[in-house]
Amino acid sequence: MPLVEKLKRFFEKSGKTNAVVGISGGIDSALTVWLCAQALGPKNVYAYFLPYVDHPDDTKQTNAFAQSLGVHYQAASIRAAADAVMNASQAIDPVDKGNIMARTRMNFLYSKARQHNALVVGTGNKSELSVGYFTKFGDGGVDVLPIGSLYKTQVWQMAKNAGIPKYFIDKPPSAGLWPDQTDEHELEMTYQELDAILQLLDTKPNEALQKFGEEKVKKVLDRMEQNRHKLDLPSVL
Repeated sequence: MPLVEKLKRFFEKSGKTNAVVGISGGIDSALTVWLCAQALGPKNVYAYFLPYVDHPDDTKQTNAFAQSLGVHYQAASIRAAADAVMNASQAIDPVDKGNIMARTRMNFLYSKARQHNALVVGTGNKSELSVGYFTKFGDGGVDVLPIGSLYKTQVWQMAKNAGIPKYFIDKPPSAGLWPDQTDEHELEMTYQELDAILQLLDTKPNEALQKFGEEKVKKVLDRMEQNRHKLDLPSVL
């Protein structure tokens, strides 16, 4: 599989042999852990489930999946650490709180990466990267993005081909940052719609407008423009 070979070569060039991944109970992280296990060998992969609120089903499923692959696994709550930052910064807005949770997770993963002499492997896909649907220096702060060239719909297809358990494939995409939070609710469209719009914008923008309407296309374009800074290194003045 090309992605497995690319990931293997990336680690060889980096001089590292271990990978640290945040596993969430969703399809992106499940496929990423699977790719790491294939590329590096399961004993060189450390998967961490880092909930803010208890998710018994996700805990059970991520643990079982990790065991089936033979990768290392640990579940650890980020609530105390995230709450400390929220209280100190007087964070009230749900999105602000969600960003703090995402950055707390990344602090944890980079601490583990240092302990294991590893790289942090991100789980972002092309759909999310294209519209900036990630937290800067949170889930966006990683060393490599193996599925960053795949649209979400392609992630689902590859996961099915790889034999990823149905639980991960069928679960509504969510970062689990607050109750009932889902990606598609925040994006105000399905991933199927988003992927189709993104692909048409590259080649046939007028067709995107005709098929999905000005309102939805404008939402995608606005997100791309507003979040473009997330894909750039900090400006040096």
